[in-house]
Amino acid sequence: MRVNEIFLSIQGEGLTAGFPTVFVRFSGCNLRCSYCDTKYAYDTGEDMSYTDIVAKIARLYYKRVCLTGGEPLMQKDLEKLIDLLGDYMVTIETNGSINLRDKELTNPLHSYVMDMKTPSSGCSQRMIFDNFAFLRKRDEIKFVIGDRNDYLWAKDVISKFYKKGTITLSPVYGKIDYSKIVEWILADKLDLRFQTQLHKVIWGPDKTGV
Repeated sequence: MRVNEIFLSIQGEGLTAGFPTVFVRFSGCNLRCSYCDTKYAYDTGEDMSYTDIVAKIARLYYKRVCLTGGEPLMQKDLEKLIDLLGDYMVTIETNGSINLRDKELTNPLHSYVMDMKTPSSGCSQRMIFDNFAFLRKRDEIKFVIGDRNDYLWAKDVISKFYKKGTITLSPVYGKIDYSKIVEWILADKLDLRFQTQLHKVIWGPDKTGV
């Protein structure tokens, strides 16, 4: 498995935001989003076995793990790693372009965060909308919003494909007034979750390993 970094921090996004979490960032991604904040993980990393990864996670004490990237589902031994993390609360951040049909998570402690790429990412045409059918109540669907068009696109996708899970709208850092997104949500009476990236509030947008 190709790993860019493993580190302990607090979760900055999602349903467990604010909780201490061990992050495993894999190298490699099949997309090149315009607002990507982890471009350093496209190619750089070291090869590690899934047992070595678990050993390093265990040394960091906490039982919450976020598998991120890059794109974790591109790692060939990911299922073996997940099996060894059976008693951990694990979130897997996937970019919405990998088919989830044969990637069901059976452990109730494990969940997906599916990041549906909006038009301003430049990758919205790569999204697999059938993936909504394979998500469960404990999963999360994230839309990163950079402008009004992104918001309207997300709203349309939700109305057509949403089945289960928590929907989150997250602003592109430094590109859009957060209050605008909140105004749109309330005006349209949408029952979803707004978030900011807590780690960027604490450490700024450019610091890595946090």
